[in-house]
Amino acid sequence: MTEIVDKEAPATAAGRTYNDWAQNDTLEDYSLRYAPKSFRRWTPYVVATTALGGIAYLADFAIGGSIAISNGFSSAMVAILAAAVTIFLTGIPISYYSAKYSIDMDLLTRGAGFGYLGSTLTSVIYASFTFIFFALEGSIMAQALDLGLHIPLAVGYLICSLIILPLVIYGMTALSKMQVWTQPVWLVLMVAPFVSIAIQEPGKFSQFTHFAGNSPTGSSISMLGVGAGAGVALSLIAQIGEQVDYLRFMPDKTPENAKKWWGAVLSAGPGWVVLGAAKQMGGAFLAFYIAGSVGLAKANEPIQQYVSGFKTFAAPVALGLATFFVILSQVKINSTNAYSGSLSWSNFFSRLTHRHPGRVVYIFLNVGIALALMEGGVFGFLNTVLGFYSNVAIAWIGAVVADLVINKPLKLSPSYIEFKRAHLYNFNPVGFGSMLIASAVSIAAYFEAFGDYGKAYSPFIALFLAMVLSPLFAYLTKGKYYIARLDDLEEPLLGPDGLPSAVELTCTVCKTDFERPDVANCPFHSGAICSLCCSLEKDCHDSCKTGPGATGPVDLAMPAVRSAD
Repeated sequence: MTEIVDKEAPATAAGRTYNDWAQNDTLEDYSLRYAPKSFRRWTPYVVATTALGGIAYLADFAIGGSIAISNGFSSAMVAILAAAVTIFLTGIPISYYSAKYSIDMDLLTRGAGFGYLGSTLTSVIYASFTFIFFALEGSIMAQALDLGLHIPLAVGYLICSLIILPLVIYGMTALSKMQVWTQPVWLVLMVAPFVSIAIQEPGKFSQFTHFAGNSPTGSSISMLGVGAGAGVALSLIAQIGEQVDYLRFMPDKTPENAKKWWGAVLSAGPGWVVLGAAKQMGGAFLAFYIAGSVGLAKANEPIQQYVSGFKTFAAPVALGLATFFVILSQVKINSTNAYSGSLSWSNFFSRLTHRHPGRVVYIFLNVGIALALMEGGVFGFLNTVLGFYSNVAIAWIGAVVADLVINKPLKLSPSYIEFKRAHLYNFNPVGFGSMLIASAVSIAAYFEAFGDYGKAYSPFIALFLAMVLSPLFAYLTKGKYYIARLDDLEEPLLGPDGLPSAVELTCTVCKTDFERPDVANCPFHSGAICSLCCSLEKDCHDSCKTGPGATGPVDLAMPAVRSAD
């Protein structure tokens, strides 16, 4: 290992050095890199439990309550189910490729049709998801502190932000322990009110089917209501990015662990939305259940929902129990939001500035933005914020999924995922262009350019266009913008067992050893270079892709360097 200094320095004869935060693997969590086999020491069960622990958020209850209040029972249920099916199906290929190649959402996006710089925009989209939902979850927690402990909302927002920082700084190492130990308590408290109501007031569930809320069509189904409700729920499609931030630490899939591996990937990847949709329906029910006592304006607040729910079996301590439950839920999810946000900002700024002060620095940026949103009252604009955001998020996810499930099987794109700058074009029109066009059209639809139905179904317009345009652009460009040059290191990417090679090579820039999948050949430095040093290099001007010896556009008919089997 190189000597650690207080500030990042350029490459020298002694090697590039990074500050303590960036050099510490426990803090850094390979934020810009392939997650090496030596670090992926957790079992599939622990990885899956950690990933699922992050979906303890109560925004689902607020979202479900808001959808039901705005659109009535029937439209809300159909909207929630339609969004859940869409999210589940799009999450399967993303989860599989991320777990297989041990890379996060940003690195996956690079190789799935966006290019090295093209994915910087999606990093901002993903980061926006994390701080928007941090703000929404923090607002819910602050509401609990206000009601349960009489702490003013403005002060509560600050408290909700600060208590997350210590947990997130230590990344997967701390989060895995916290999520595993708190999950059983959280699950029991979440379902307890529903069990109690089912025993004491079973008729409430049948009455719920007649809940009209503020819907002009009452409790009956409305196609406009379905579209509007699904648009809000689809804002959660980017949650798959937070799931794969953990799934990248899955152990390699082997014949011995294949069933457990697949079970973990499917349950903790796309499977998050099964519980998510159930929580949205639960939030819709609890909004109906308490609407008569607190009014429709507050019926979508989870703290109000759970105070009333706990009163059905623990009235003397209902407020305290609800406050504890909300705080526990928000700590579990906002630690994930802050963690994933730090990864996204790290990827974004490293490419723009060619500097990397460490993932920990960007935790403060992400939490700071979320705090500003909380103080600005973002919870009061829940449906509007999420409805607009879903158009951009689903265009991005749709373009990535199209590459994985259409372009790759049709051999329009490489069979493997390449994430290193040394081998990628800066921009690939296949994914990047598809996302821009799909999001632009769907945003226009959201602002009523195509009428009421166009606005209601604008996220589905984004998904459809992205899924169609990606293979079309891949066909028209013949896939030549995926790989700028072939991997020409002598050491193979795969070991004799067919799994990613654990052989370590020394980076000529930082003088540190990295596993083979994280290393490329660098003509500029005349040797192997790790993916991070490659990203931070300012002086080479991508000469490896344009200078003497560069491979040039790669024929996709050539055998893949790294098998996807």
